[in-house]
Amino acid sequence: MPTLKKRVTVYFDPELHKVLKIKAAETSKSISEIVDDAVRMELTEDDEDLRAFRERADEPSVSFEKALSNLKKNGKI
Repeated sequence: MPTLKKRVTVYFDPELHKVLKIKAAETSKSISEIVDDAVRMELTEDDEDLRAFRERADEPSVSFEKALSNLKKNGKI
């Protein structure tokens, strides 16, 4: 059974819409599939960032000056 989809209206800049139509033709995907994939990827990145913040919540704080000093000392900048 196919997954149910929710219909929405999205407005694109005309140039972006043109690029999406070309991408859809090149990949044999619909514009909806391309947009759905892009939104999922963006939300996944946000979820990964939030998970990293939670995992590091108990780490001690380091001042900007100390972090900068460490980077210079280690030859990173």
